[in-house]
Amino acid sequence: MIFSNLFFLYLFFPICILCYFATKKNSYRNAVLIVFSLLFYACGQLNFLWLILLSALLNFVFGRAIEKWKGKAPATFFLALGLICNLGTLVVFKYTGFLLENINQLFHCNLPIPNLPLPLGISFFTFRLVSYLIDCAWGKVHAEKNFFTFLLYVSFFPITVSGPIARYASMQKDLHSRSISAYDISEGFGRIAIGLGKKVILADNLAPIVEQFLGNSLIDQTTFGLWYGIIVYSMQMYFDFSGYSDIAIGIARIFGFRVEENFRHPFLCRDITEFWQRWHITLGSFFRDYLLYVPIFGKRRKYAGLFLVWFCTGLWHGASWNYIIWGIYYGLFILLEMGIGKKGMKKIPAVIRHLFNKIIIVVGFGIFYCTDGITKLGNLFLGLMGLGNGGLGRLAACYLDSTSDGFPSKQPVPASCGAALLLPDSGTAEKMDAKKCRRLRILLNHRYCSRSGIVPLEQHSAGRCNQYAIPVHEILRKEQINYGKRK
Repeated sequence: MIFSNLFFLYLFFPICILCYFATKKNSYRNAVLIVFSLLFYACGQLNFLWLILLSALLNFVFGRAIEKWKGKAPATFFLALGLICNLGTLVVFKYTGFLLENINQLFHCNLPIPNLPLPLGISFFTFRLVSYLIDCAWGKVHAEKNFFTFLLYVSFFPITVSGPIARYASMQKDLHSRSISAYDISEGFGRIAIGLGKKVILADNLAPIVEQFLGNSLIDQTTFGLWYGIIVYSMQMYFDFSGYSDIAIGIARIFGFRVEENFRHPFLCRDITEFWQRWHITLGSFFRDYLLYVPIFGKRRKYAGLFLVWFCTGLWHGASWNYIIWGIYYGLFILLEMGIGKKGMKKIPAVIRHLFNKIIIVVGFGIFYCTDGITKLGNLFLGLMGLGNGGLGRLAACYLDSTSDGFPSKQPVPASCGAALLLPDSGTAEKMDAKKCRRLRILLNHRYCSRSGIVPLEQHSAGRCNQYAIPVHEILRKEQINYGKRK
């Protein structure tokens, strides 16, 4: 179940609000939220409801044990055990297939790859549990004594599926005692409305555009189309994720919880470092506080920790090489900015800084999109640089069929696009009716050929035409040639 679902908006959420405000005591309201949180999770993935219940129980016990033996060896043992259980569960469900696939490729093995479903929201509630145990060990919070209160923290439905990654320290006070004013309710519904607008009106309507430009083979897309596609995809991702976070924060506010902000206008950033201080703030603060300064790295822990942070940031987003590359990609640019220094960055003109970081950010979203393998990622970079089949120089590639014009039958005509030679794959070509093909006459005049570097061709008939001929169709439309009716 998602927040933009009509069942949630018109049935689940209103009933939850009515039941919540029908009670007065905080304990009763907590019970209502626990029931509806578990129902929310069950509607999305009933078969893994046991996992979130078991995780809550085990981490409640671990937290109590760490609190009891704080500063002693048993506390360290239970902390390590808790981290192994939480992170181990995440690795098993999320990364087993990815690890086995790479082992098979690297060592030429044939290990069976289990098809494990991914539990709903496991990346988010696992990190909340990890932060809870570490904060208990560091003395930042006291371990929760009431299991049902802790269960509410783990399962709270506004933040379970897609964050923000709210820490126990920020919610502890509201879990035990909270007051709700008319202003809170007004602000909550306002945030929900803004979030729904971002998600439904903007993000959902940008998705078909992204699919149109990036959904097919990237190597065959035009350079302009690829740049336009990844820019639109960047906007879609922002409106989708920030919209969902707005809805989550708004729902929590109505129930009296003040959840941390997750986005602060990230595209207004002046550099890449600032971008990640504004984008997915709760994830960035998690890695900064718990992973950045790992003592085992010694004197170089700042840089080694930074590499580890961005490697894990990429891996956290998904079990695919493009996510790892995406994380390292941002890590390298942040290292570059660290090397230049704040004073050095200020010396760069603001226009250049903004233009540079926006290009870096947009390309980063392109890397994030390419989940189908390294080949697709390589095609993306070739296309962005104008070196793909659909580069700046491409106009058309067709098969000739036997016609009355005297051209040889079924002979491929190569079209030179820069350094690329396009030879359409007949297996993937979109076949056209022979009669329509005879009607289709493509005129490649010297104006278009000189612009692209293609050797001018005489007027000819296309017998079989595939996706490579789309730009020619556009040219024909510009020339006002109605090739569909021409005989």
